Amino acid sequence: MIWNTRNSAYTFTAPEFPILEKQNWLIHLHYIRKDYEACKAVIKEQLQETQGLCEYAIYVQALIFRLEGNIQESLELFQTCAVLSPQCADNLKQVARSLFLLGKHKAAIEVYNEAAKLNQKDWEICHNLGVCYIYLKQFNKAQDQLHNALHLNRHDLTYIMLGKIHLLEGDLDKAIEIYKKAVEFSPENTELLTTLGLLYLQLGIYQKAFEHLGNALTYDPTNYKAILAAGSMMQTHGDFDVALTKYRVVACAVPESPPLWNNIGMCFFGKKKYVAAISCLKRANYLAPFDWKILYNLGLVHLTMQQYASAFHFLSAAINFQPKMGELYMLLAVALTNLEDTENARRAYAEAVRLDKCNPLVNLNYAVLLYSQGEKGGARAQYQEMEKKVNLLKDGSSLDFDPEMVEVAQKLGAALQVGEGLVWTKPVKDPKSKHRTTSTSKATSFQQPLGSNQALGQAMSSAAACRKPPSGAGGTSQLTKPPSLPLEPEPPVAAQPPEASAQTREK
Repeated sequence: MIWNTRNSAYTFTAPEFPILEKQNWLIHLHYIRKDYEACKAVIKEQLQETQGLCEYAIYVQALIFRLEGNIQESLELFQTCAVLSPQCADNLKQVARSLFLLGKHKAAIEVYNEAAKLNQKDWEICHNLGVCYIYLKQFNKAQDQLHNALHLNRHDLTYIMLGKIHLLEGDLDKAIEIYKKAVEFSPENTELLTTLGLLYLQLGIYQKAFEHLGNALTYDPTNYKAILAAGSMMQTHGDFDVALTKYRVVACAVPESPPLWNNIGMCFFGKKKYVAAISCLKRANYLAPFDWKILYNLGLVHLTMQQYASAFHFLSAAINFQPKMGELYMLLAVALTNLEDTENARRAYAEAVRLDKCNPLVNLNYAVLLYSQGEKGGARAQYQEMEKKVNLLKDGSSLDFDPEMVEVAQKLGAALQVGEGLVWTKPVKDPKSKHRTTSTSKATSFQQPLGSNQALGQAMSSAAACRKPPSGAGGTSQLTKPPSLPLEPEPPVAAQPPEASAQTREK
């Protein structure tokens, strides 16, 4: 109330209240320009004028805190925004995301469900719910939410996460179907094309793998994952020089990639340049000390060079990370045999036989050891078990056995007076076999369900090696294996690549 001298009367004027949003445009401008210091200064001024009631200023402040890594502070500010505007689904989504980044997946699911009540047609809510359920290992609920997200709005990332669920469950066929639909929806997405090509490569369907990897390189000639996969295919077929040319290109993009140096090392191993192979594998081991495949290959190379103590060291380390792989125990037993530790070699063979139900080399090597120790009864039992596995493999796939393995088995069979009726070849059948095969000298293949792995940034770690070692190399024969999967969507849920494989026999 103010006294007006002209009219000699009191007049009333409305008070001036601060406009809460008057500097929102300036806050937004600084934020999109990534001028965060200036943005925080304007936010501080705005909050002082509005007594902390400007929702937009608090929201942007929370976003900046999250970018700076202050997740807990951003969570508190987003919760303040949710209190100021409880009917805004975006505020609840940001609260849930902060909870997710803090690893509180159950709490994030609860908040996402509250947000879904406010907006039932938001594909992002369904997608993020699916991701949270993946981290909780509730794959059925995750699939339901991701399918709901695709029903509302199709996105590449949703397809990737849905395919990842099938990979985590070990169902490659369903994963391929999902990625095929994703490629139909987004045919120029190089990540989808590369992943689909690697899945075909893992199944040994090289024509389709080459087709999709080629398409990926057409759209992005610098896609290091596709180049690494192409190099691995060439390495698998023994073209080591061409593979090394491809790996040079990859080394420019990712010079500190453990799978890259692993593959380069095994290329040198295939070229019988063992010192160079060990140097590259040691570098890969330095970059990824917990990767059992690299340790496996180091043990393999040292066995070939007859450095049995070093081979024992690396194979023992690999077993610590992969204790369920029988072939590792077999290689360890070969090293122990050459170190004249027969008792522990027999224990290793016994464990290998228990774990491995399809590789006849395990039983053949064990039989050779038992025969050399004068235990013909045990050797005969292992030889007969090897015969069963050989017959199953002949019936199941159109592969050829390593001639060196066949020669040793025939000599041992003659010494034990068994195996006269064992036939190592089979009639030619329809080439379109349903069963997966690898190289011609491989006696069996190993495939474990894909599981979680910390290396989302890692592409592949195949173990390509020469088909036959030089004479006197400790009786070790190695084989190539398809590369692993480079799956790198957000949030990180990795896939476990297939293991390397090798064939080893005792002299």
